[in-house]
Amino acid sequence: MSMKSTPGLHTVAQLCAIALAICVSPNLLAQQSGSAKTSAAKTSAAKIRKVSSNADDGEFANFAEWKEVSAFIDQMVEKHGFDRSELVATFNQVRYIDRAIQLMKPAPASKPKNWAAYRARFVEPVRIQAGVDFWNTYADALSRAEAQYGVPAEIIVGIIGVETVYGRNVGNFRVMDAITTLAFDYPNTPTREARMAFFRGELESTLLYAKESGIDPFTLLGSYAGAIGWPQFMPSSIRQYGVDFDGKGRVDLRNSPVDAIGSVAHYLAEHGWKTGMPIVFPATLSTDTSAENRWQAFIGQGLEAKYSLDELTAAGVVPGVVPPNDMRFGLIDLQNGQDPSEYWLGTDNFFAITQYNRSFFYAMSVVDLGRAVRVARTQQ
Repeated sequence: MSMKSTPGLHTVAQLCAIALAICVSPNLLAQQSGSAKTSAAKTSAAKIRKVSSNADDGEFANFAEWKEVSAFIDQMVEKHGFDRSELVATFNQVRYIDRAIQLMKPAPASKPKNWAAYRARFVEPVRIQAGVDFWNTYADALSRAEAQYGVPAEIIVGIIGVETVYGRNVGNFRVMDAITTLAFDYPNTPTREARMAFFRGELESTLLYAKESGIDPFTLLGSYAGAIGWPQFMPSSIRQYGVDFDGKGRVDLRNSPVDAIGSVAHYLAEHGWKTGMPIVFPATLSTDTSAENRWQAFIGQGLEAKYSLDELTAAGVVPGVVPPNDMRFGLIDLQNGQDPSEYWLGTDNFFAITQYNRSFFYAMSVVDLGRAVRVARTQQ
């Protein structure tokens, strides 16, 4: 997953989702060289980088000497009672991950979005069969999560399948390295300052999570954006929404699929999931050309269900199945490249999924994968 965080801080995605944490950007650039970036006169504050023998290990960067990092350390000491010398020692071990920087850069706007191609990456035989096996193995935990949080098992299965193929692709970046790099040297984009503030919050949560859990922060591995474990939670989300669902006394999303199941369900429940509510309804658009400008006004209007059925139908939106008239909806457009777009009416539950990853493509892939796994499971 792309990153999971509190609403408004996503992306992600957004980060990812919005690039997904299990996807590698096709425009990945070569690792940068190890030449010094500053003059000798500025060495004490320089961002000195030395390429290691293994590019995946990152580069030495003297993070503890960066002015912004020093200020962050001071804040952690004052706010949370950390020992300054210990934090300095910690940041002296952090490495600069240029690959995370390159992967975080926006992809060039070359090809139009293609829902069919995107869906095919996630709703495919290998992932469906892995989902059946996962559901069969953890059926009791999935049933318990559904009963406790009201989130259907197939949606939980869909999210974990899209995020990490049921624990197969959890990421191998050291979370401290990736998040620190992005917190203090995010790519030069229009949202750079906001993104760095987000990652500094995640760095704070990483250190707190490690301290609270009694673990070495450098043992945490995850995506290039710092997402952790089977469900790819960001550190702040682990602290806020992680659930000790296996009863072992701690939240462990890296090694406990049961904790992952409970945590995903808890996250969705806290982000607007409504028990028993449908998720999406198919829709088409009126062929009446006079209606075109009216339905277009409902496209791109945020991640919430805020329109009545009467408002949508008056604008030329035609439901394929007539939904309850007392519900609210958002108009979902899934672009298909040169082919016609696909349209759906999304309920509060659809938009709860987009709080996990701020992408219509992502949310519909979760819905479709979960449904495909459920159908395949009943046929075996």
